[in-house]
Amino acid sequence: MTETTAEQYDAIVIGTSQGGRFLPADLARAGRRVALVERDQLGGVCVNTGCTPTKTMVASARLAHQARRGAEFGVRTGPVSVDLAAVRERKRAMVAGARENYASRLAEDGLDLIEGEARFTGPHTVEVALNAGGTRRLSAPVIVIDAGTRTKPLTIAGASDVPVLYSTSIMELDELPEHLIILGGGYIGLEFGQMFRRFGSRVTVVQSSARLLMMEDDDVADEVAAILRDEDITVLTSATPTRVERFDGAGIRLTVQTEDGERQIEGSHLLSAIGRTPNTEALTVDAAGIRLDDKGFIAVDERLETSVPGVYAMGDVRVGPAFTHASYDDYRVLNANLVRKEKASIRDRVVPYAVFIDPQLGRVGLSEREARAQGQAIKVAKLPMGAVVRAIETGETRGFMKAIVDATTGQILGAAVLGSEGGEIMSIIQVAMLGGLTGTAMADAIFTHPLFAEGLNSLFAGFDA
Repeated sequence: MTETTAEQYDAIVIGTSQGGRFLPADLARAGRRVALVERDQLGGVCVNTGCTPTKTMVASARLAHQARRGAEFGVRTGPVSVDLAAVRERKRAMVAGARENYASRLAEDGLDLIEGEARFTGPHTVEVALNAGGTRRLSAPVIVIDAGTRTKPLTIAGASDVPVLYSTSIMELDELPEHLIILGGGYIGLEFGQMFRRFGSRVTVVQSSARLLMMEDDDVADEVAAILRDEDITVLTSATPTRVERFDGAGIRLTVQTEDGERQIEGSHLLSAIGRTPNTEALTVDAAGIRLDDKGFIAVDERLETSVPGVYAMGDVRVGPAFTHASYDDYRVLNANLVRKEKASIRDRVVPYAVFIDPQLGRVGLSEREARAQGQAIKVAKLPMGAVVRAIETGETRGFMKAIVDATTGQILGAAVLGSEGGEIMSIIQVAMLGGLTGTAMADAIFTHPLFAEGLNSLFAGFDA
């Protein structure tokens, strides 16, 4: 196929996640002829199977947990139970609303929405296998890949012979698992683990590494594990799954290798949360000459351009942090460069994130381990949430705040806030970092009493020598 035999566009965007939903509209409003290709649901993972549905269900789980704590606050409640089917319907309604909102906006943008799966046939040509049947051939000088990721399949022995839940399918259950076994101690596994424990299931989290949340400092990971265990979640670390099988008809038996030898865990359901893999195979990027890393993610430069000039990648499919807000920042960069003809870059950007367990973990900048690995001279301060007045008043004293500053300049290098509204408190520190404030400035600032943020005074006043 040559470009002359294909339909000519000014730009083609493949995928409609957080970044891909805005960029094609901006290009169209700028007078470009734009094709937007989507093989599944509009809105990508965040709207359909990620942020929106999971955080909706997290909210239901937290409400059940708080209701059970009523007596601590002098509030009398009866026995608390969870109607998982009703939780699911609320989740579906939230997703449908978000999806419809996106579709209605798309209709106003003058785009050519093509529903089907795209694959490259050359550096600037793609063929789309239409969902309705047939194919279309497209060509454009600018192509943006926003194809996202999918759950990594479980491949241990026996996995093909038992029902395995993933982050999407577990949200469609209408009855509570009696005992949910979760493989993976990362963000996804822990959010679902705490959620289903609060719904009423027994939960066991199995992590092959020595600790949970391997990106975090040891003290943060240890405190998270303690919080989960405090809620009667079984947490097994240094436990490598080796096989899974049926038992007693409908049960699941998982065998793991631990430091003390082989161990078997029996449950009713198995959730695999071992990671995600990029959607690059079906794109046949080799036909375009697009370079991938060793895990199949698309390599990009600081302006998100791939190894093929004029072809860009954004969101989870490219090498880099896989967060919705990072995808949106990718959009910011591409909008600046492709629409406004500027020279925006992702170089040196600081990408914050939160883990939506309860209490939340908010993180920004360098961890203590990362700073020390870089050989930086640092000071570290920690403040238990039990020392924060608001936390005491609300009965939310689990966790701590932690900050890292440059030992010479006092510049804030990073922070972890594991506590109630930890993500929101972290965002205050992020803004301080963006403004170039020092730890001393934060220690001397006036924060409203009695907010959780008031603890930042004591945190930044407490650096080690």
